[in-house]
Amino acid sequence: MALKSKRLPHQPWRIMAAAKAARADPALRARDRGAGGHDGYFEGLSKALKRAGIAEPTLVIDRQRLAANIETVRYALESSPVALRVVAKSLQAPALLALVLEGTGTDRLMVFNGVMLQEITAFRPRADVLLGRPLPAAQVEAFVRRHATDSVPAARPQWLVDSPRRLAQYADIARAHGSPMRISLEIDVGLHRGGLQGDAALAEVVDQALSEPLFEIAGLMGYDAHAAGAPSPAAEIERVKARYGKARTILGEQLGRDPAGLTLNTAGSPTYALHLDDAVANEVAVGSAFVKPTHFDLPSLASHIPAAFIAEPVLKAVAPALIPRLEALAGDLEAIDPNTARGFFLYGGYGDARPVSPPGLAWSPLFGGRSMLTGSARVELGEDDFVFMRPTESEGVFLQFGAIAVYDGKEIAGRWPTFEVAA
Repeated sequence: MALKSKRLPHQPWRIMAAAKAARADPALRARDRGAGGHDGYFEGLSKALKRAGIAEPTLVIDRQRLAANIETVRYALESSPVALRVVAKSLQAPALLALVLEGTGTDRLMVFNGVMLQEITAFRPRADVLLGRPLPAAQVEAFVRRHATDSVPAARPQWLVDSPRRLAQYADIARAHGSPMRISLEIDVGLHRGGLQGDAALAEVVDQALSEPLFEIAGLMGYDAHAAGAPSPAAEIERVKARYGKARTILGEQLGRDPAGLTLNTAGSPTYALHLDDAVANEVAVGSAFVKPTHFDLPSLASHIPAAFIAEPVLKAVAPALIPRLEALAGDLEAIDPNTARGFFLYGGYGDARPVSPPGLAWSPLFGGRSMLTGSARVELGEDDFVFMRPTESEGVFLQFGAIAVYDGKEIAGRWPTFEVAA
């Protein structure tokens, strides 16, 4: 993976002093990270894109790699007591989402905004939809008004609530339209980004929900993304399960029955594999793990492989890589770090991503922003060649490049239109 240089000074006198020291002692020079051109995989992908006539920034999904990740999740959950809920915001194309749903055999979806909720209602009308966060009352009211008389499951989502105020707003909406609403309660299991904190807060909202005839309590949701970054993720997950178990007990006591048949959602891509033996929750949410952006390069997802790439054409390759106002110091910069020898200007639209091929590329810390990639003389890359990047996350990035190119291992087999940008 390309690394950003941290050794380059910015002031001319410091550059000259560092270059003099590096020429006197080669051990002070940065390691040359260049290693030629693309490996076999990316060379094949590059040729496939060119045969398809693609010459603009493009998001690519490797269908074979996607299928491998789908199988990894399906196999992991096959003998587990927990079911799968697919996170729609991480898979922002109807055909992509359909492949994951069909490959994993689930009809459960998690949705995070009003636009996507509307899209899903049309795309998958029989789906069981859980909101992944509480929505503003105006979005909820607009959806309920539009679908108050619909009988399809997707038009009756499980609305997420994490405060008495939000629940009261939703109650007003339900009464105004005479529309029953399913309510799931978000609990804070340690992330502290949202959710009801503490037993008393949960008990209060359960009582409030039970007092509204138009409400049906559908279950609980507790997101635990913080556990992946804990010193011991497994130990933190045990604390998460303990908090969740207490909330489940409170809910059961107030309902007067075992909530096992309700939605008891937990986890996310970074932590789903740590819940395979969960005896408290009954389903996990997974999205980004199917395509594995760089933020998901985690030990818990070691069995998953990257399946999404951004292809960026090179518009201009220059040597030496001249920096505005520091042109005379190009040789000194290369003496400090050989990875600054060549410069590459891309077509643009690279999203939030990191260059991965050819090896040895990094964004110039001196040129400003993400304007120029640099590499050593050993980097084999010219104009009209592709630079390949991995997105850091899939949510917003997948919507930035138009229709997604689908790579089948040999050719670009088609294009997948994405959902609306606001989704």
